[in-house]
Amino acid sequence: MAAKSALVRKGDGQIDLLAAAGGVRGIAESVLPGLVFLVAFTITRELAWALAGSVAVAVVFVAARLVQRTPLTQSLAGIVGVLISAFLAMKTGKATDYYVWGFVTNAAYIAALVVSILVKWPVLGLLFGYARNEGVRWRKVPQRLRAYRVATWILVGVMAARLLVQLPLYLADAVDALGAMRLLMGVPLYAFGLWVAWLLSRPIKRD
Repeated sequence: MAAKSALVRKGDGQIDLLAAAGGVRGIAESVLPGLVFLVAFTITRELAWALAGSVAVAVVFVAARLVQRTPLTQSLAGIVGVLISAFLAMKTGKATDYYVWGFVTNAAYIAALVVSILVKWPVLGLLFGYARNEGVRWRKVPQRLRAYRVATWILVGVMAARLLVQLPLYLADAVDALGAMRLLMGVPLYAFGLWVAWLLSRPIKRD
């Protein structure tokens, strides 16, 4: 799984945040469906039009990858998420329910990350260890294991912060503010969290 990830280092040894986020296309596939939904609903206040626009954008991304014969994993995951979100919103008639699936997946990621820490196989250790050519040898070094557990806790904190900020907006039915927070606390916050985790878990060079 680590070998297939986009987590790589640049020439200066730092993590390539753009690649980690899926590149420019990956960021667009993650951000644009939600952005189109938010803008369309804000302008028209018509849920059907906003959902249609969001789904259409996701479909275009999948079609583009099919035509170019590039990997579909990210775009397919994106369109599945958009379709589930659209279904939930249409079923209840509430625009805020478009974001419920994001809460569910966010909570699932938190649970998986915490479990990985407790069983001493922290997820960021697997990803960063691959990028640093450590493999899984870091598990035999208490300091490295501790560093990767801390790094994974940072990512848990990022995802927990999303829920702490966005759930009250959902409960208040503040769809415009919720949509804006989803965008601001999406790829940018995720990339920042990875960067901090990368720096804090870096091996300490000894003379």
